[in-house]
Amino acid sequence: MVRNIALLGSTGSIGTQTLDVARRHPDKVKVVALAAGRRGAEALAQAKEFGVRSVALGKESPGLEVPAGVDVSYGAQAVADLVALPEVDVVVNALVGAAGLRASYETLRAGKVLALANKESLVVGGDLIMPLAAQVDEQRRIEGLAPAHGPAGALMPIDSEHGAIYQCLIGEAKREVARLWVTASGGPFRGRTREDLRDITAAQALAHPTWNMGPKITIDSSTLMNKGLEVIEAHHLFDMPYDRISVVVQPQSAIHSMVEFTDGSVKAHLGTTDMRIPIQYALSYPERWDAPVEPLDFTALGSLEFAAPDTDTFKCLALARAAGERGGTLPCAMNAANEVAVAAFLEGKGSYLGIAECVEAVMETHDVEAVESIDQLLEIDAWARRIAAENVC
Repeated sequence: MVRNIALLGSTGSIGTQTLDVARRHPDKVKVVALAAGRRGAEALAQAKEFGVRSVALGKESPGLEVPAGVDVSYGAQAVADLVALPEVDVVVNALVGAAGLRASYETLRAGKVLALANKESLVVGGDLIMPLAAQVDEQRRIEGLAPAHGPAGALMPIDSEHGAIYQCLIGEAKREVARLWVTASGGPFRGRTREDLRDITAAQALAHPTWNMGPKITIDSSTLMNKGLEVIEAHHLFDMPYDRISVVVQPQSAIHSMVEFTDGSVKAHLGTTDMRIPIQYALSYPERWDAPVEPLDFTALGSLEFAAPDTDTFKCLALARAAGERGGTLPCAMNAANEVAVAAFLEGKGSYLGIAECVEAVMETHDVEAVESIDQLLEIDAWARRIAAENVC
């Protein structure tokens, strides 16, 4: 069966690797729609290569040469219109930041499969997204689109950690799951003290030891905010209480995550550190296609190390977990503050340690509410950004 995909965030790291998978499997993946933010010329070149007719761009850019047969639209509504196109089966949401939330919401509302690489969709709107995913799962079962065994597949995580947990849970009873172990590389500053981090530059923080990612996610990885966001995601994706989700540092990044069971057994997902593996599985499920990369050579791997994360030095992990445990709209405010603080750091306007301080200040100021709607979350997102801008340091 050919998957007709709409790729949101086509010019970013996940987007370009998704297109690599499509090139490798043209008989299984057809790209029918693309969305990109600022790099319009690159997105249009992708549209020309893959024969895509529908493209949504963040804003109009004079002088763009639009290939013949390509329909270009602009703005947030244009993205929402893409995911509802009748020819689209699967939406790969690789948008960065809170902007991806509405796209995920509209994807599931349209009854499409959501292949999710946008962390904020669940971090900010998990209370809204997961009930929608359950509805689409049920519809897929009714229509005979779900596999005979395993999850129905309405929401497929692209994140390597959640993709790993997803696979480890297939065939297992939820009541027999004791703990989810989310692995972390530790980033480029593993073992450093707060004093060591006081004068860290953006260039240093962007030098991730194992993964090739976009700048915002790379900074989040270095502060361990990425792991905090992944803990919140895991809570929503797998309906797991926070006291049964743990983070462990695994510097080799060979183990992508683990599931511990009540009898003491542990399933670990191992593989090459390449995002095309989880991207491809999100598209191929419940099948497995030929590997997009060279397999992991265990004879050359050497040792595997494990350590507890240092949440005193890397406060963002503890802050994100606290936001998730409190719930409601606090993760939304926390996430928005982090986006502002990270952007300021990348622009040289804020300090590395100031990222956590900014996030904490916004969390302390926020009056937590129950999550009710997308519009409510967008209002809180805007409020948190204003407060965060005042607390960049």
